[in-house]
Amino acid sequence: MIDVRGVEHGYAGKPVLRGVDLQVAAGEFVALFGANGAGKTTLLRILATLARPVRGRVVLGGFDLAVDPQALRAVVGFVGHHPLLYPELTAIENLQFYASLYGVEPARVRCDALLEQVGLMRQRAERVRYFSRGMQQRLAIARAILHSPRVLLLDEPHSGLDQNAAAQLDALLQAEAAAGRSVLLVTHDVQRGIALADRVLVLGRGRVVYACAAASVSATELAVHFAGADGT
Repeated sequence: MIDVRGVEHGYAGKPVLRGVDLQVAAGEFVALFGANGAGKTTLLRILATLARPVRGRVVLGGFDLAVDPQALRAVVGFVGHHPLLYPELTAIENLQFYASLYGVEPARVRCDALLEQVGLMRQRAERVRYFSRGMQQRLAIARAILHSPRVLLLDEPHSGLDQNAAAQLDALLQAEAAAGRSVLLVTHDVQRGIALADRVLVLGRGRVVYACAAASVSATELAVHFAGADGT
């Protein structure tokens, strides 16, 4: 479950988020759209405990960010613009390191299963520094779901993926939602977001300015709201 109420944030005195309210139920898949500068990445960084809101309340998986950020962090899986991988470690070593942080057991079995799932089993012993952008992204996705988090936060996770890998990611994310995870996806791909999500939201002017069921809106209709919700 994701429960965000009245969240505000800014940089150098300039407001970016101006009272964001957003809820994602357990097992729900929500796609978040918005123009560049609308605050999408800032919002996800706050939810992932990488930034703190100036005002407002954030509760993820039953944990309040202001009360117990460490417990909140443990129930969140995050894929952002940086893969959060160690380039000098191999693929399996990266996953085993994160497995030790989260107390995942049996770690070897879980890590191998995820490498197989994201198509990197043959590269398990290769250093990440030699991976392509798409391979790093696939490993970052495996890292994010390694500990079976209650909440998945994804900021343009399809970036760098080829068509087959993107389709595999789509299936994986829908399976995670079906397993009861709260999934919040930030994407510029309107058609993909509508196809994957239960609900769609548009962030603009620092707030959620549009929300509807994904099944009730077309890509063309949503693009109108998307274009109108600039980041000013």
